[in-house]
Amino acid sequence: MNILDSLEKPSEKEYLNCIRCGLCLAVCPTYREHLSEAASPRGRVALARKGLEGELKLSPNLMEQMYGCFACMACDELCPVGIRPAELTLAMRDIQEQIQPAGWKQALFQGVIPRPGRMEAATLPLRIYERSGLRKFVYQLGLTRLLPGQMRDLEAMLPHLPQRPLRRVLPEVTPARGQEKYRVGFFLGCAQSLLFAEESAATVRVLARNGCTVLTPKEVECCGMPARGYGRLDLVRAQAKHNIEVFEKTGVETVVTDCATCGSTLKDYGELLQAEPEWAERAAGFSARVRDVSEFLVEIPLEKPRGRVETRVTYHDPCHLRRAQKVWKQPRSLLSLIDGLDFVELPEADWCCGSAGSQLITHYKTSLKVMDRKLDNLGITGAQVVASGCPGCQMQLITAIRRRGLDMRVVHPVTLLDEAYEAENG
Repeated sequence: MNILDSLEKPSEKEYLNCIRCGLCLAVCPTYREHLSEAASPRGRVALARKGLEGELKLSPNLMEQMYGCFACMACDELCPVGIRPAELTLAMRDIQEQIQPAGWKQALFQGVIPRPGRMEAATLPLRIYERSGLRKFVYQLGLTRLLPGQMRDLEAMLPHLPQRPLRRVLPEVTPARGQEKYRVGFFLGCAQSLLFAEESAATVRVLARNGCTVLTPKEVECCGMPARGYGRLDLVRAQAKHNIEVFEKTGVETVVTDCATCGSTLKDYGELLQAEPEWAERAAGFSARVRDVSEFLVEIPLEKPRGRVETRVTYHDPCHLRRAQKVWKQPRSLLSLIDGLDFVELPEADWCCGSAGSQLITHYKTSLKVMDRKLDNLGITGAQVVASGCPGCQMQLITAIRRRGLDMRVVHPVTLLDEAYEAENG
């Protein structure tokens, strides 16, 4: 008996119908850089098929091609017969973990990442590095030049870190300013709480400014995407059930998030739990209530800010927002409300930035090449600010800008909206 017969795996229709037309090659960032069939969506589908049919062993080399995929979903969007190569690579990672689970993934994705207190403890040294003035001292002396290239880029990736995680200081209930029009739940993601606290605080302020009482449950866990990216669907489902229960207790009709990756994962809970009768309906109902913050704000009567923000801005589309959630007009609509902004469209705005979660760590050279393409396009715009609604993208863009020494700021679109509201008083 083939061991694969007993595992959760893709159905034949998810890989068998590939017609090898090659359309996916034109939109794949890894194929664009390597020009190798194995690094293309079409090649990965072929490898997955051979592995699933038992003609190839799930060897380290085969699985490396699955992990080499950035899962940007450009191929999924373009395939004329409905094959989803990016989704297939994630499924293959899950199969590998079912056959030979890696102990470090269990420890990291169950023991650390879903537990906010442990994540805060793990990132405490980074906050001390920032808040003690040591980081400023390192930059003043140019000591980062002494680091190996990858270490230097990983250090540059860090934004200005908050003194305390936002989860520690943000009230569980933030009342609406003026009359309450909506009660919304806010899914505070791990990266926002630990790294981009001020941006998520701005999100809550903007929601409150527009008549929302915002409920931010402190018990939420990681959305599950890190575990999903490393093949642990079992842990993703456990995290999904926990988060669904947490928000059910709030009684809110809408769950807002300002992280593209979190949003796409939360909206997938219905699909991830559809085979479990006791959870399928609850998960589907939860996912239907999830909105990206830009998506939600354009659905309500949003108050146009009277303040001005004088700067030139461009916008990078996170893959998990544009492709997974089909949200791309809404962030641009928000920016168009701000007087003083000179918005210029970014060439290839929806081309992957090269982050894909952890590719700067695991596939450094490829990530750099993809990042450089994005940076070349940013240079064309002449923008002083690049906005994007994903912390992974923002960190990658911060790295890119620092590599070239550009004077360019990276922000969430809602941050600019918040600044426009604040400018009304000045």
